[in-house]
Amino acid sequence: MSQSNPVIIIGGGLAGSEAAWQLASRDVFVKLYEMRGVKTTQAHITDHLAELVCSNSFRSDDVTNAVGLLHEEMRRLDSLIMKCADAHKVPAGSALAVDRHAFSAAVQQALESHPLVEICRAEYTSLDFDSLGILATGPLTSETLASQLQKITGEEYLAFFDAIAPIVYKDSINFDIAWMQSRYDKGDGQDYINCPMEKDEYYAFIDALKTGEKTEFKEWEKSTPYFNGCLPIEVMADRGQDVLRFGPMKPVGLTNPKTGKRAYAVVQLRQDNKLGSLYNIVGFQTKLKYAEQKRVFQMIPALENAEFARLGGLHRNTFINSPKVLDHELRLKNKPNIRVAGQITGVEGYLESAAVGMITGMMTAFEYKNASFPILPKESALGSLHAHITENANSDTFQPMNINYGLFPELNNKLRGDDKKSALSHRALSAIDTWSALQG
Repeated sequence: MSQSNPVIIIGGGLAGSEAAWQLASRDVFVKLYEMRGVKTTQAHITDHLAELVCSNSFRSDDVTNAVGLLHEEMRRLDSLIMKCADAHKVPAGSALAVDRHAFSAAVQQALESHPLVEICRAEYTSLDFDSLGILATGPLTSETLASQLQKITGEEYLAFFDAIAPIVYKDSINFDIAWMQSRYDKGDGQDYINCPMEKDEYYAFIDALKTGEKTEFKEWEKSTPYFNGCLPIEVMADRGQDVLRFGPMKPVGLTNPKTGKRAYAVVQLRQDNKLGSLYNIVGFQTKLKYAEQKRVFQMIPALENAEFARLGGLHRNTFINSPKVLDHELRLKNKPNIRVAGQITGVEGYLESAAVGMITGMMTAFEYKNASFPILPKESALGSLHAHITENANSDTFQPMNINYGLFPELNNKLRGDDKKSALSHRALSAIDTWSALQG
């Protein structure tokens, strides 16, 4: 394929990397622009492609869960992100978690070594081009591109805050108190570190969360909402004394081997790298100031001497009103040579972002070859996610959305619970396999 007319991809995150892979795998030359390396962002700490900024977890890998189903569909369609995630997974029960640095290094190596991918370390500052392109700059799109996108769409951005959980060194955790166990003994049964709390310890911790000093919002940020799937822990604490005990600190499915009993509340830590030296505190994304994080989180029994490899943080994410400004093939209605991919489209989650990158990559490859893209089956996770952001969501109330079975077409039966999830999963995989086979 000629390299004189490349597809331009702006942004080397999960979505941009996956889109590049899908195009190159279909013999289309790609120029992938990533500004990290010459310019940093508020949240990234490396210049690696597909860097995982928040958690190291791709969430459930159970195929009867909507997220796990999306994993499997992407595997079957040769996803680079899933290939690298599977190659660098770390213990996480029934979830798929990865060594974040090894994962991003593998994605970068795969793209750097592909003869049809050219990686350009530069900030791409203009959308005024006529070739086919994919905008995959994510929720931290630069002000220059953001203002151009706003002019093209004629729309204000929607925005929400996203928070990052802290990471601690395993050897600083007190295992005289903590123990290894997965909730309900999933995975190998020993995938999480559990830090138990008694009733008085828990409520003292809640009080400290509520009164701890937080980062101040700028004036333009004050009306920005949080995404409910990633609330800061202190915001959850403000919503009720027992919200955390029934949320990320729930003790169910765990028995403390040191007492033979269930604790009042449990803080869980999940492995963050292949060596097992780093663990992130599950559900503990926060806007507490750094000094306060150390003080408050060291109130947790077993973390009294915790040393932090990274403290939590807060950043503002932005996304477009996709149902209003994109067509059915994820092209900007006012500039249809450019597709939009990833979290900026209003999907939430690593895999959802990569999935939209996969879809835009495939669609752009078909268009590049003057072929019609076959509509994804809406019964599939990929198809239902695509349909949500292009046609099914209400543009007046559009908000970031994770993949979930509520986006899928209903079954023509009265199944409920696990039976319904299993049937939806079976139908989805059958539909995506049939669709894939028709593409040869």
